[in-house]
Amino acid sequence: MPASVSLWPVSGIPEIRSGDPLAEKMLPSLRELAQAGDVLVVTHKIVSKAEGRVVDLTTVEPSEWARQWAEKWKKDARQIEVVLRESAGILRMEHGIIVSRTRHGLVCANAGVDRSNSPGETVCCLPDDPDASARGLSSSLSQSLGFTLPVLISDSFGRAWRIGIINVAIGVAAMDPFTDYRGQDDPHGYPLEASIMGSADAICAAAELVMGKTDGVPAALVRGFDWKPMENPSSKSLIRPLDQDFFR
Repeated sequence: MPASVSLWPVSGIPEIRSGDPLAEKMLPSLRELAQAGDVLVVTHKIVSKAEGRVVDLTTVEPSEWARQWAEKWKKDARQIEVVLRESAGILRMEHGIIVSRTRHGLVCANAGVDRSNSPGETVCCLPDDPDASARGLSSSLSQSLGFTLPVLISDSFGRAWRIGIINVAIGVAAMDPFTDYRGQDDPHGYPLEASIMGSADAICAAAELVMGKTDGVPAALVRGFDWKPMENPSSKSLIRPLDQDFFR
């Protein structure tokens, strides 16, 4: 492991709209900043916007169930309806929050549907296939830059054991999302038998420190982390299997 890891906010990316070529829009900023060995973290919001995963709430007709839930908790019934449409299953409903499983297999609040940083009467949904989105960005940017640039697509999740949200990887391209320490010895000579770090999540969490929620910086470079190349990684490998999930 290197002695230090540094974080570099990627500024200068213009406002992204539906149909925009995202890699092309990001390339000028990355040409000035990116180096071989970096990892690029991109918030899912700009990916979703480029891919047209933004819903105009004025076009949504909420169901009676959505209306009742929204009225009880003083929510927008149209947004609740979008949450229901984006959910593959509902795990818990408490205090106005719907904890659901998306069709990607992600367990999160409100199926990842978010109104923040969405203009007007719109909400932003998760990309249809975040891994495919990450692969497309990584391939295009790597070709233009002349070196492999892994891409992680991030979103903010709550955690079962902890208070506060933290960025995690929902899309992975070109790198192993894990660092496996099993088979190595700790500093006292004891063998490590179960130590696997979720590197992709750790990198996304670190990147959030320079991206922020209100700063308008949708991407960051993480430099110095010794990532392992992988041809076709899957963010689904980061999701705990159902038979190991003690919270469901």
